[in-house]
Amino acid sequence: MAQTFAAQLVQALEKQGVKRIFGLVGDSLNPISDAVRESSIEWVHVRNEEAAAFAAGAESLVTGELAVCAASCGPGNTHLVQGLYDSHRNGAKVLALASHIPSPQIGSHFFQETHPEMLFNECSGYCELVNDPAQGARILHHAIQSTMGGNGVSVLVLPGNISMCDAEDDTYLNSKVAVDKPVVFPHPAQAADLVKAINEADTVALFCGAGCKDAREQVLALAEKIKAPVGHALGGKMYIQHDNPFDVGMSGLLGYGACHDATNDADLLILLGTDFPYSEFLPKKNVAQVDINAAAIGRRTTVKHPVVGDVAATIENILPHVEEKTNRKFLDAMLREHHRKLETVIEAYTNKMQKHTPIHPELVADMLDELAADDAVFTVDTGMCNVWAARYINNFSGQRELIGSFRHGTMANALPHAIGAQAANRNRQVISMSGDGGLSMLLGELLTVKLHQLPVKIVTFNNSSLGMVKLEMLVQGFPEFETDHEGVNYAAIAEAAGIKAFRVEKPGDLRKTLEKALAFDGPVLVDVVTDPNALSIPPNITFEQILGFSKAATRTVFGGGVGRMLDLAKSNVRNIPRP
Repeated sequence: MAQTFAAQLVQALEKQGVKRIFGLVGDSLNPISDAVRESSIEWVHVRNEEAAAFAAGAESLVTGELAVCAASCGPGNTHLVQGLYDSHRNGAKVLALASHIPSPQIGSHFFQETHPEMLFNECSGYCELVNDPAQGARILHHAIQSTMGGNGVSVLVLPGNISMCDAEDDTYLNSKVAVDKPVVFPHPAQAADLVKAINEADTVALFCGAGCKDAREQVLALAEKIKAPVGHALGGKMYIQHDNPFDVGMSGLLGYGACHDATNDADLLILLGTDFPYSEFLPKKNVAQVDINAAAIGRRTTVKHPVVGDVAATIENILPHVEEKTNRKFLDAMLREHHRKLETVIEAYTNKMQKHTPIHPELVADMLDELAADDAVFTVDTGMCNVWAARYINNFSGQRELIGSFRHGTMANALPHAIGAQAANRNRQVISMSGDGGLSMLLGELLTVKLHQLPVKIVTFNNSSLGMVKLEMLVQGFPEFETDHEGVNYAAIAEAAGIKAFRVEKPGDLRKTLEKALAFDGPVLVDVVTDPNALSIPPNITFEQILGFSKAATRTVFGGGVGRMLDLAKSNVRNIPRP
């Protein structure tokens, strides 16, 4: 019996080392899932295709290898979109198998018909429709090569009838996929201009993003030579913060410490491998930017010294020509300011909070940082969980990983991300820091965790509120509206799904419960009832934001909500710096 194209495709995935496919079986996808049944590849049965794409993205990010998700035609594809946007923007190496209606029916307004090539255009770097098996084998290679080459998500649109056809020429599938990242050195003129700018500046600050992943040693060498404080975006936190004698924290809405002061007060700011989107936190006076992607240069602020190249290669290229600075006055001042702000502001969030009810979410994050394994993977929901993780999950030391929807910014990512990370390695501790809003949005994925017995540790920050939305309303001058909802016992839901669960309402029970959960051999959910009025105050709050809080407070009080403002004030009195 001749091999079908579906079998040829699955065989090609096995050859690339693919170990699992995340998805939902059914309809036009059946030939693919049947081929998987007879292969070495595991099918991870999710409850929503959105979660499949999130999970594949997380698996790729923790392994650096090709990950695969799949969806049936029509609604299956439209569900897939959300997770593919996230994976694409995170730079994950993901192949999405998007099955399609029978090819003769395309364009006839057939049942469940969509136009996948248009649908996936913005959330992929490569998206093509398979017209026949010979062409399918060719573009399958192109799709794999594109995503493995760093071009983001690839999508193979596959009509069900084509996947059942006999396989044809496999010439292209026999090609070796190129996976090694190229090293890009800067143009000599750009390198010389950066050297000149550094040498002429009395004070320099460095601001690092995810592009510094393989450049930690070089960044610290440059900082040492020019006595520069080093700040970071959330994307650079894992690679730069730990054991860094020049660290001044993080900038932006999630930030803390002296990073904002250092980056804005220095004579020269050098952006290293970051596409930090919040322009209002960046200076416009004298900025250099180093990025392997030329399209990112000058996208966020005025850049006078552009350099296209790898961060590590660029620093290695310029370092011998940079004059050593001997004056540490600016660096030391920023380090002292950073220490002061951590002592008087950030520590205020957890200081003496062990007796406060409802539990402050900062205490939960701080305790997780202390108790988690040295090589734990943290997945974090967008919103307030993002803030708590950014500020309190700190002990990376080059081994821990932090995964979130840092660029797409969607809710509900933490649990499906955790599914992908845990499926990749069942022996590694994976902790999902889930907001109750995010968890409830893809609540069915608890069933995926149970079905596959994935030992994920799900810590739910249950404040019965959309905390980040509440903060956004207040700083814009709007009274909070429809951000709070009735309390839900997620521990009871997890238990009903067959998952070990704990519910924590008193801070005195938190430590021992987290210890039990993290030591449990299997999936577990810890439902922590946290303070709904615990809001993250931006580290460098603007006058406009202060006005926003004032307007919101006034409108709330006049609307009869004085009690709500008092509750908010009581919860956030800890934000006042201690002398």
